[in-house]
Amino acid sequence: MNLKVKNALISVSNKENLALLLKTLKKFNVDIISSGGTYASIKKLGYNCTELSKYTGFKEMLDGRVKTLHPKIHAGILHDRQNKKHKNEMSKQNFPAIDLIIVNFYPFQKIVNNTKNPNKIIENIDIGGPTMVRSAAKNFKNVTIITNRNDYINLIKELEKFKGKTSLKFRELMSSKAFGLTAYYDAMIANWFNTKLKIKFPERKTIFGRKFQKLRYGENPHQQSSIYVNDYDDEKLGFKQIHGKELSYNNYNDMFASLEVLSSLKKRSGTVIIKHANPCGVSENSVPLISFKNAYASDPISAFGGVIACNYRVNKKIASEVNKNFVEVLLAKGFDKDSLKILKRKKNLRIIDISNFKTKNLTTIKSFDGSFLIQSKNNIAIDKKKLRCVTKLKPNKRELDEIKFAFNVSKYVKSNAIVLCNSFSTIGIGAGQPSRLDSCKIAVQKALQFQSSKIKNSVAASDAFFPFTDGMNTLIKAGVKIIVQPGGSIRDKELIDAANKAKIKMLFTGIRHFNH
Repeated sequence: MNLKVKNALISVSNKENLALLLKTLKKFNVDIISSGGTYASIKKLGYNCTELSKYTGFKEMLDGRVKTLHPKIHAGILHDRQNKKHKNEMSKQNFPAIDLIIVNFYPFQKIVNNTKNPNKIIENIDIGGPTMVRSAAKNFKNVTIITNRNDYINLIKELEKFKGKTSLKFRELMSSKAFGLTAYYDAMIANWFNTKLKIKFPERKTIFGRKFQKLRYGENPHQQSSIYVNDYDDEKLGFKQIHGKELSYNNYNDMFASLEVLSSLKKRSGTVIIKHANPCGVSENSVPLISFKNAYASDPISAFGGVIACNYRVNKKIASEVNKNFVEVLLAKGFDKDSLKILKRKKNLRIIDISNFKTKNLTTIKSFDGSFLIQSKNNIAIDKKKLRCVTKLKPNKRELDEIKFAFNVSKYVKSNAIVLCNSFSTIGIGAGQPSRLDSCKIAVQKALQFQSSKIKNSVAASDAFFPFTDGMNTLIKAGVKIIVQPGGSIRDKELIDAANKAKIKMLFTGIRHFNH
């Protein structure tokens, strides 16, 4: 049913794009009610408007905390126009119907980003706005609710099409958006309180997100997908695409995996190559070009069509190396002019500037049907208090640094994970196998295929303990001289004896790094 819009209440903290809307409302003789800054803006634009306090006969109080919370306002919004009892009650009170509500809220999320003052943040929790929005959204059969200035143009088209009326279909769509907004707004506030009170796992958990972009498809062409921003600054992702095709679901998935690994490489120039969410090359070096070449040399076949992330600025030489191969996405902390000239020769290469990207120690979420799992992020690589050498031969300081590097990389490889390293670069990675022995064989096979000269005296990291000696023996036979693993198997003594017999060094970390 199409309904005439006679009275509108406008209360917006963001005054953008009001002029065009007001012009249309005037055209269809819509009376406007407003207050505060919105009232002043409407008058300044040259349109008639009734001040809210005059309309209700009640002057706002408590520094504006109570102004729209009035029976004349909410009865005008909530009453059922087809209900005789409602109509009689409205007539007795002389309360007119309010047919259109245009509201946006106090900028709570903007305030959270700009201050840590809890009093100021709490003062910017909107009460009247969300209350009006919920009232109007509930009564969508009779009332139009607009909560996003991007929908002003859709409202204008609706009023033009139906000559000052709105359709039920439009009102219901706007209602769904309105309830989405109030839920989003409340979720942000609840999240802020939980963070402030250090409650990681509240009794009720609401995850808020603003759609950043609709993606072409999901993991596969027959799946639909979008990316959402779960942050108070919900207009951006923290990095900037400066060239190439639109990013896909799989691109984002691999990018996020690469950024997780990259954030853990802090001592030297780090390069991470990801394929299907698994690292296939990771390297640290004081020279960025060497870091890049070593990461690529780890597994050049798997790197084909992968995502590369660098924690340094890309120059001409590195750009030339990138262009020798097929790369889907390149992330770096800046690009010089010469490098961009070279990289942009590849039209489809997605170039991402991560200069301003910062990782946050948030949680990870996995969902299935009607439930989801939440856990804190795996932010520990090695705990020095738990780390112990269990063999007769002990590592020196440089070897200890290499051990930490290798075990850190194993965190990000899908379990069962085996990582072989030499000179702070991966040389073989066995990922995602149900059998740890198979992961050992794959890691050795990769190293022999691409880095055979470096497997001798290399370091092997295992994300979890070895249940038997077979996997460890596979590594020793290939030339590995140091093994780092969590320990904790009932056969630990057998493993230690085998390591001593082979004259290798083995360390137990006491920390497991499953990544499913």
